[in-house]
Amino acid sequence: MRIQNGTPSWQKLKFPNPFFQFFPLSRISFSPPAWNLLGSMIMKIYSEPKPLSGKALTAEIDIRSLPKVLLHEHLDGGLRPATVIELAKELGYEALPTTDPTDLAKWFHRGAQRGNLPDYLEGFQHTIAVMQTADALERVAFEFIEDMYFDGVVYAEVRFAPYHHTERGLTQDEVVAAVVAGLERGERTYSVEWGLIICAMRHMQNSLEAAELAIRSREMGVVGFDLAGGEDGFPPKKHVEAFQAIERANFYITIHAGEAYGPESIWQALQYCGAHRLGHATRLRDDITLRPDGSLKLGPLAQYILDRRVPMEMCLLSNLHTGASPSLEDHPFGMFFRRGFRVCLNTDDRLMSDTTMTQETTLATELFDLNLNELEKLSLNAMKSAFAPYDKRIKIIFETIKPAFTTVRATLGQAAGLTDRV
Repeated sequence: MRIQNGTPSWQKLKFPNPFFQFFPLSRISFSPPAWNLLGSMIMKIYSEPKPLSGKALTAEIDIRSLPKVLLHEHLDGGLRPATVIELAKELGYEALPTTDPTDLAKWFHRGAQRGNLPDYLEGFQHTIAVMQTADALERVAFEFIEDMYFDGVVYAEVRFAPYHHTERGLTQDEVVAAVVAGLERGERTYSVEWGLIICAMRHMQNSLEAAELAIRSREMGVVGFDLAGGEDGFPPKKHVEAFQAIERANFYITIHAGEAYGPESIWQALQYCGAHRLGHATRLRDDITLRPDGSLKLGPLAQYILDRRVPMEMCLLSNLHTGASPSLEDHPFGMFFRRGFRVCLNTDDRLMSDTTMTQETTLATELFDLNLNELEKLSLNAMKSAFAPYDKRIKIIFETIKPAFTTVRATLGQAAGLTDRV
């Protein structure tokens, strides 16, 4: 665009960028060639087509094929219904509500959608009951990796409480060994890399024992320690001794916090227990105020989590089913992500919530109008936050995630536009 009568015609355009409100170009002295160069640059920025996003994006690409990273999934919450039935038959467990796989799947889904965490957790009595032998545990772990492969997951961390699987005589070490065997067989077959997280249950008194189990199993593939279960009445600080043992061992901590209880649970997880990641953390929204102009005022806890880049493991459908979020549309994921918090998408319990990483990613894309660059950012957030060793994280990022998104981006004719925020 050229200067006409001494004034660039493009300067008369109204640009949405707030830069021009504070630095009006009419007050800046440029030579005619400089005006023309600046004008062409600005016109190029504002004439580029907007990247596909939301439903327009999901209609164009196969979300399942995108490389995804899963950090929050419970091993006993992701069994296949047919596997539950077959294992129950092998073990002589007769308490299942039905032996039809389709009906059993519906039973689990209905039971999980009652709007509160205690009711949501009831279905685990059946999955845990059929995971009481080494063969059963190995099978469930192998099928987990197989499911990840067909869901486009390139790295997955899965968690469970070994104590729950000792009813038929296995020791907790034997339980871990059986699960590791299944995960290793899955990796050999499908090349999906993994990490195992040991859970303590917040309503029990054996968290130090669970922490010590995690520490001595780290060479087998255990990558961290978690505190799970209902939050109300069972604050994280009651398990400080276990978390101190983990910290002394230079090991990693993620804690369920802010799912069914408020910001104080999150604060305790961070400041009493040294959490490196937060499971769910949906109630962090209670420490954020929406100003009249639409901007966000962060409370001290939210500001700390943003500044320190504390990862938050978001689970959309699970949070809906447990009542942590009143609706998908009201889920704070979108607010957190747009503000720059390090969030990632997860499934939590695939069986109970009838979900996959593909479904969670599709939901987030369509609900919060995400584009391809933002989906890549979510995968990078998760991989950077994984408890895997640094070299493995870098390898997966640069040899798997980035090349795959570059290929998809090329098919859409879009340029990369990732922010530098880490």
